[in-house]
Amino acid sequence: MSNLVLELRQGEVMIVNGAPIRFRTRSRIELTAKARFLFGKQIMPPDQADTPARRIYFALQSAYIGEEQEREAALETARHFINEFQEATTSNMVRTILSQALVAAEEDDCYQALKLVRRIIQHETSVTGSTIGKHPEGIDEKHA
Repeated sequence: MSNLVLELRQGEVMIVNGAPIRFRTRSRIELTAKARFLFGKQIMPPDQADTPARRIYFALQSAYIGEEQEREAALETARHFINEFQEATTSNMVRTILSQALVAAEEDDCYQALKLVRRIIQHETSVTGSTIGKHPEGIDEKHA
């Protein structure tokens, strides 16, 4: 793995291997080993898991950055929410993306699964016109 350099703003939160870290000053950090992490707007607080797609995201987030003992239960919850969403949707594209997300999560690539589910959140918002909560942002190709 190549090193990853991140710049974080004052007050921003990063969760690394289940531990939340709040930055008191603007910081530049370098990750030199593989770690499970999200930061800033990528992190969805529990109160924003208020739609079906957001509940999937939150469950996958917990499977990714949660403490070791909660990861399997969170993945099972994500499976349940994905199944419900797939049964309810009329979109084949959404079903396919959710299937890809579940496969990624089961292969311990929850970051990729979160990226895919972010697309479902955007789709859900466009279909329902919902403005509840905020979108998890910042998920891009730079994150390992």
